[in-house]
Amino acid sequence: MTPPSRRRILGASLVGTAVEFYDFYIYATAASLVFGPLFFPASSPSAQLLAAYASFGLAFLARPLGAAMFGHFGDRVGRKSTLVASLLTMGGCTTAIAFLPTYQAIGWWAPLILCILRFGQGFGLGGEWGGAALLAVENAPPGWRARYGMVPQLGAPVGFIAANGLFLILGVALSPDEFRAWGWRLPFLFSAVLVAVGLWVRLKLTETPVFAAAMAEAPPPKVPLADVLRLYLRETVAGTLAVVACFAIFYIATAFALGYGTTSLAIPRESFLGLQLGAILFMAGGILLAGWLSDRSNPRRILMAGCLGTMLAGAVLAPLMAGGSLAAIFLFLALALFVMGFVYGPLGAWLPGLFPAHVRYTGASLAFNAGGILGGALAPIVAQALADRGGLPFVGLYLGAAGVVSLAGLLAVRERGLAR
Repeated sequence: MTPPSRRRILGASLVGTAVEFYDFYIYATAASLVFGPLFFPASSPSAQLLAAYASFGLAFLARPLGAAMFGHFGDRVGRKSTLVASLLTMGGCTTAIAFLPTYQAIGWWAPLILCILRFGQGFGLGGEWGGAALLAVENAPPGWRARYGMVPQLGAPVGFIAANGLFLILGVALSPDEFRAWGWRLPFLFSAVLVAVGLWVRLKLTETPVFAAAMAEAPPPKVPLADVLRLYLRETVAGTLAVVACFAIFYIATAFALGYGTTSLAIPRESFLGLQLGAILFMAGGILLAGWLSDRSNPRRILMAGCLGTMLAGAVLAPLMAGGSLAAIFLFLALALFVMGFVYGPLGAWLPGLFPAHVRYTGASLAFNAGGILGGALAPIVAQALADRGGLPFVGLYLGAAGVVSLAGLLAVRERGLAR
């Protein structure tokens, strides 16, 4: 049985990524459903949706900056205090969105402040995933690295279920006018509760044994980012490419699919949210299976299999979604999110293994969040533009290309392990 200290460690790594995905997905959902007309007046609903997706992408641009700053302190000061600071930054910006006036109330100040808060979300998140992954894998017993490393990844379906479930409840309980007037603000307020739980868990942590050993052996680098770019640039670029597929498949199967399904296919919002809520369980199953297989084989092989699955998901996107059949759409969402478990679940074990302990927080965070720009920030925008101009087959090709890019990154480099 897992000792209490390890349960606390795994809980602390899980809760942060759960808050991360909850915060990001409530923004993605609100951007798909209401942010366009509330904050971005434009000549057409499609243009409003694109503007909302553009604000969504701002956080991805901020993530590498957050990765550099939080990684600096995570490699020099420690994993624990850095994880607390990143959670506070991310959660504070999310909660503040709940109180933001709309364009009708304060004009162009509304989208400006929204974009600033969205940037702050991304900045805080830049230090979140890398620290959570290190907290898990640097405490893993022999033979359990991938299964420990998948625990932060399970925060994704937990956060998604919380976000999607809350929006679904609000959609049933409130009229469309009530939801647009004030109901959309409630999920952002609820983020404060999740952040408080995360802080309570994380403030009881100690440093990982791998980080403590590295600090005892030699002083930390003065500028970890400089060491990463000078000595481990190949690993950083390869890691960046390797995470593109997981971001692309997630945001195409969630944010883009929700916006497209409720507008172009005219599927009721509650019906589509229900489909996604069921499909996300396949993502959780994919993460669990991928973690177990990674310990029996190795994380790199499982990630490569996930890239092939991403190409398959791209090939079936248009045939399954174009007709508007709820059963066919659910089949695509379930397949895509199950595949995401294979391109996301093993990353917690594989990506930190590319870097030595004294620059691991910076290197893993930078690669993960730079990949988020390529795979996540652009995905809803490009997918919506492709769907408007060329139709869903081009969206499928885009998703397949993301799988090719990540496969190339995985083939370019091998991990070094986590001992030091």
